[in-house]
Amino acid sequence: MATTVAPAPAARPPGYYVRQRLLRNTPAMLGLGFIVLCTLVAVLGYWVLPDNSPNANNGLVQLQKEAPGFRATILRLPAPDTAQAAGNALLTWWQGQPAQYREVPIAGYQVRGDSLYTQPYRNHSALADQPQAYSLAAVAGHAGPAAELEQEIEQEHITHRTYWLGTDKAGRDELSRLLLGTRVSLGIGLVAVLISVLLGMLIGAVAGYVGGWLDSLLLGLMTVVWSIPGIMLVIAISLALDSKGVWTSFVAVGLTMWVDVARVVRGQMLSLREKTFVEAGRVLGLPQSRLIWRHLLPNMTGPLIVLATSNFAAAILLEAGLSFLGLGVQPPAPSWGLMVNEGFQLLGTEAGLWLTLLPGLAISLLVLSFNLLGNGLRDAYDPKTPLS
Repeated sequence: MATTVAPAPAARPPGYYVRQRLLRNTPAMLGLGFIVLCTLVAVLGYWVLPDNSPNANNGLVQLQKEAPGFRATILRLPAPDTAQAAGNALLTWWQGQPAQYREVPIAGYQVRGDSLYTQPYRNHSALADQPQAYSLAAVAGHAGPAAELEQEIEQEHITHRTYWLGTDKAGRDELSRLLLGTRVSLGIGLVAVLISVLLGMLIGAVAGYVGGWLDSLLLGLMTVVWSIPGIMLVIAISLALDSKGVWTSFVAVGLTMWVDVARVVRGQMLSLREKTFVEAGRVLGLPQSRLIWRHLLPNMTGPLIVLATSNFAAAILLEAGLSFLGLGVQPPAPSWGLMVNEGFQLLGTEAGLWLTLLPGLAISLLVLSFNLLGNGLRDAYDPKTPLS
């Protein structure tokens, strides 16, 4: 009787098993999903914000420190210069639409004849304006029959706006600034990771592969930088560059995080440089640069990816701390750390709780997502982790 031999399982590349382990890790996939969502919000920018003014900075002092879910009636009046152009597409995408209207919150309105009479909005923390009267033609921006102007004003110039997360101390929409803050957090994380990975790979690879006095020198440099608190290094770099702002913070944070990468690459390089395939490359006469960049560093992909996600989370936390102290991103840019500081100044008031809690929660969720993804990647690259 013939025996049936089971077919051998199909050969799979190592990347297949890494993806399978990662896809079956529920916490890691939840973290990745939140990161992707934040990335979409950051890329779309002003296209998805309730307030698409530059830096979401369209504040109305009459609406300051309103609670989440607050709804207001807004009268839009023509700005003094309505001929201002929107600029090119890239500038408009990055900085938002230019102001074409002046917005005034009102409690009510009434049309009598050819005039619009408005009742002022009364806020608990701002002095109310006096009742105002506007000609219908001035509000609409052109002349015409009163009935047509009244209909146009009600459709295009009087809007009802809901502030789902309330407003801050300047009357700005908290939801818009919170969403726009993803650009700063993800941007500084991305720049910091790129700088730290490239610089760390270069220094660590040279130190580990060459060895000798050069290894001792670079290891001493790593030890010195490692012993200095990151926040002190960022402050020193900012003072050396003699500037404050978004890009200065990006570069400063990136230049403080390369030591982790360099130490990991050096350790991996010390163990890999004695492997058989490296010896074979030397026998074949391959140059050292080719051996390092084409054969050794690709074998460190797993640890570097895991370390990059960890540095991403650390960079977000460092930027938030610097902005909270006033040393990072400067107003009016909507940094989450800066928003926490603004809410912290109002603690003890009714608005202080949610103005501090909301950006703090956003920072925590994004950092937690990167940590969960990093843990999942670490397990995925471990061949001892079972697939099921």
